[in-house]
Amino acid sequence: QVHLVESGGGSVQAGGSLRLSCAASGIIFSIKNMGWYRQAPGKQREMVASITDGGTTVYGDSVNGRFTISRDNAKNTVYLEMNTLKPEDTAIYYCKAHVTRPKMYDYWGQGTQVTVSS
Repeated sequence: QVHLVESGGGSVQAGGSLRLSCAASGIIFSIKNMGWYRQAPGKQREMVASITDGGTTVYGDSVNGRFTISRDNAKNTVYLEMNTLKPEDTAIYYCKAHVTRPKMYDYWGQGTQVTVSS
């Protein structure tokens, strides 16, 4: 029903910035929450940032103060502005959309690689 496509990943030097985008398409009634998760080899997937349809945000401790999540509800798109990137930010970043219509369900994108070199 909902298809998510991430973009904006790439390689950057430590201290640099990247902006990730995730666009949702398909049959969309509403998306309650959108968020970004990441997973690096040898680590479990962790929540990076999440935002509700009302604009309430939650950040993981490791990125709080450096990353900013935002969304454009009209475009069904969520963004992640990543600043002051560190090598430990290197991971595959996944977009998640939580919907409540027609039923509660989580949709995931295929991920985009972010690599931060020292």
